[in-house]
Amino acid sequence: MKQGPQTSPVNPLSTSASEAFLSYLEAIFTLSLPDIREMIAAFHEEMERGLSGRDSSLRMLPAFVDAPKGNETGEFLAIDLGGTHLRVLSTILDGKGTATVSSVKRFLVHEEAMRGTGERLFDFIAACMDAFLEENRMERTKAYDLAFTFSFPIEQTGIASGRLIVWTKGYTASGVVGEDVVRLLNRAFQRRGIPCMRVVALVNDTVGTLAARRYSDPLCSMGVIMGTGTNACYREGLARISTYRGPCARGHMVVNMEWGNFDRLRSTCYDKALDRVSVNPGAMRLEKMVSGMYLGEIARRVLVDLMWRDLIFTADADAFERFSQGNTFKTEQMSLIEGDDTPSLEKTEAILRDIGVHQTTEHDRRLLKRLCTLVSGRAAVLGAGAVCAVVAWMDPEIRRPHTVAMDGSLYEKYPQFAERMGMVFMGLYGDKGNRIRLIHTPDGSGKGAAVIAAVASGSGKTRAEEKG
Repeated sequence: MKQGPQTSPVNPLSTSASEAFLSYLEAIFTLSLPDIREMIAAFHEEMERGLSGRDSSLRMLPAFVDAPKGNETGEFLAIDLGGTHLRVLSTILDGKGTATVSSVKRFLVHEEAMRGTGERLFDFIAACMDAFLEENRMERTKAYDLAFTFSFPIEQTGIASGRLIVWTKGYTASGVVGEDVVRLLNRAFQRRGIPCMRVVALVNDTVGTLAARRYSDPLCSMGVIMGTGTNACYREGLARISTYRGPCARGHMVVNMEWGNFDRLRSTCYDKALDRVSVNPGAMRLEKMVSGMYLGEIARRVLVDLMWRDLIFTADADAFERFSQGNTFKTEQMSLIEGDDTPSLEKTEAILRDIGVHQTTEHDRRLLKRLCTLVSGRAAVLGAGAVCAVVAWMDPEIRRPHTVAMDGSLYEKYPQFAERMGMVFMGLYGDKGNRIRLIHTPDGSGKGAAVIAAVASGSGKTRAEEKG
């Protein structure tokens, strides 16, 4: 049985009902340039509050490391945990801006590890490292410098220590929140019998992304992830970070913003419905509008509303039931639909058949594509607005060129996502918008973590505490 709609602003009795409802959707999902300017102003207020230690939706966490100089050398290991996969890799730095991954092994993180006990999760991580050492025939008696990329909100107390603030990205492993994750990892290494690991850096994936690009590009002072989740970091003057209690008040340090939690945003009824059933209601509002973990679910909820109104898929009696189950429409499917350039959207027809919807018209498919564009377009505009807020914080008049290191499957693979972001820069700043360059920085959480390990271990003498 069909349940009632989540909102009812349009009476779908006229022949143009679908266009009328689309107009409504465009109104609630489209952000104007004044909307983005208002967002930037709110972003700056939250940044200032977070840096000063006051309550803020932006945590503004000191990373206890500065960006690299580009002359760091050596071979460093990294563990990268940030979503549904874990990687272990070895990276060689040549001291001339080139970081080369010499070996890598990828593992699927099963739900039992993500949502069981913390001990089980960290034992799984240690087992992955053990398998990597075995596969690459690495000596167990040698000490290895290791960077741990842990892409969750962390309150760092040093370059190689930090407590988990809250789980995100669907993780709920017990006994980890409030604990030092490096200590938990070291205990797991001991239980596994591989004490040869020396964790020299705890790294957020955004910090690693910044470091990976900055190693060869001195214009890069910001790293952004737009994938399963979203976050950003940037280079800040130590004098502005009131929460930093280190030995040096001069120089710079990378700040992990945890911007996915930014909450001064206009929500639709679909966003609110998604939030209510999420694992963290009331939190991570920007992430729930921007990241790949949620875009498909937002689109699905709008699609169910369209079906309830008999505006789409009316020829398929089973379509409503198919889409009424949560998470049955994925961001990856949205991406394929938006990229469908066949004459009658035949690829979209095939995607819908795979879902179980067999009777669709070309009008249905074009309506669905427009819906996907609205949801993904808003995500791109919000992401661009957040980037502009940080760049304008560092350089209010956009006088200098700025490289923004970008990583994440949404940015990399979603059709027109990067182009839509660039249009916002130009709309806000005119020709100056060209000074903001988004550069895809693949494997920032792996290569970049190795660079941070080099900085932390003193290679190139670039640690923040040695500055000034």
